[in-house]
Amino acid sequence: MYESGENYLETILVLKEKKGNVRSIDVARELNFSKPSVSRAMGILKESGYIVIDSGGEISLTEEGRAKAEQIYERHRLLTEFLQRVAGVSAETAEADACKMEHIVSEEVFQGIKKFMQL
Repeated sequence: MYESGENYLETILVLKEKKGNVRSIDVARELNFSKPSVSRAMGILKESGYIVIDSGGEISLTEEGRAKAEQIYERHRLLTEFLQRVAGVSAETAEADACKMEHIVSEEVFQGIKKFMQL
């Protein structure tokens, strides 16, 4: 899966936890993307089996979609905390950089950081 797809899944997960329900317009607003771009991405995620969209436009993560979103979100949270605590950067910088890093860090490095952070 591409970084953009991961970002969409993570955004759906976070919005679902905050609001209880999610529609394409919510995702577009959160990511500051155009509605047509988000609609296209939702179609791809639906075809890939990561989301379902009901007749009212509400988006839900499938079991596979939820698992992927939770994996990405865990990476995001842990990397944000790591950058703040270990690198001593601001919350804003940590958040922005973690968002980039979560998609490229290897599983081996992620597990090492996770183990380090549990000390």
